[in-house]
Amino acid sequence: MGMRLRQLTQAKTLLLLDSQVTFVDQSSIYETEPVGVKDEYRQMKFLNAVLVVESPYTAEEWLPKIKCVEDVLKRERTDDRNAPRPIDVDILFSGEQIVDSDLLQIPHPRWAERRFVVQPLAEVCPDLVLPGSACSVANILARLPANDDVRLFSEKW
Repeated sequence: MGMRLRQLTQAKTLLLLDSQVTFVDQSSIYETEPVGVKDEYRQMKFLNAVLVVESPYTAEEWLPKIKCVEDVLKRERTDDRNAPRPIDVDILFSGEQIVDSDLLQIPHPRWAERRFVVQPLAEVCPDLVLPGSACSVANILARLPANDDVRLFSEKW
């Protein structure tokens, strides 16, 4: 919601402010149709991108840092998990780490089913094989149906 490109850029900037976090790569930004939203939100478009960083932090240690970034950018949490929001930062993977708790699932449980996740991830990590997967990200992308719901929005951010 709001100034979508600016929100993504600010989230990236805030995540990289930590001196322990090293920028590795980033995908282009893709504009996508919303998935799993109420009818009243169907006309809204989301922006999706992948930011790859290295840090000494575990996925669990990232959670409060991500929540802080989302809070700074005015994300309000509601019972509707798919409601429009100014920013939503997900951890797709954390090295070889597998986490399955009430608060966090790593790798992200539906990453391989969603072109809006796989396409930007394949752009920056095509040969990556996430824990629990038998195929590379590029191979998973090739198996997903092609559609116009994921469109290049901007190569730079």
